[in-house]
Parts: sequence; C-alpha cells; structure tokens
Amino acid sequence: MTFVVGQNCIRCKDTDCVEVCPVDCFYEGPNFLVINPDECIDCEDCVPACPEDAIYAEDDVPDDQKAFIELNAELAEIWPNISEKKDRLPDADKWSGVADKLKYLER
Repeated sequence: MTFVVGQNCIRCKDTDCVEVCPVDCFYEGPNFLVINPDECIDCEDCVPACPEDAIYAEDDVPDDQKAFIELNAELAEIWPNISEKKDRLPDADKWSGVADKLKYLER
C-alpha cells in the first residue's frame, strides 16, 4: 500500500510532509504535491505531518477522490522531486478546507 495526496493540498501546498519523508518520494507542481507510489515505503510519517489532512493510505482515499491515486502516479513522473520544506503558498489559508479543488490544479 502507498500513500496518496488528495485535493486538500491543492492551492495550500504545505511541505511539512516533505520534511519528514525518509525516502524523498514527494514531487512538486505549481500548487500541489504528489507522492510517487513506486518510491513510497508506507512509513506513514507524512500523514500526521500534513496540516491539511490531505494524505491518505491508498485503501482509505475517499470515494470522491479516487482519481487522485492515478493523478499522484502520473504527475510524479513529470514533476521535480522536492526534499526540503518550503513556505506554503501565500494564500493557503484562504484555500484551506475548500471542497472540490481539483479544477484548480495547475499542471
């Protein structure tokens, strides 16, 4: 089983999860992070580190976010790796908790 970044990360992109990842399996897009499922070692360290509650075990991804399983795998192949914490996006507080954010994902 791997972990998946869901929609709550979009337009927030808090990188506390990146800082605790022992294998650097996060990849960064303009306004979202993803986990490479082939690199994730299922350690769960990222889950409690995410202030947006945006990371799920693959088996626990909410039904309305199942597309994010494939999206994480797809985007991890094209986005650059991120291994150090960065500041969250400037307007992250405004977007925290907003539903249905997939339409705001920038590739």
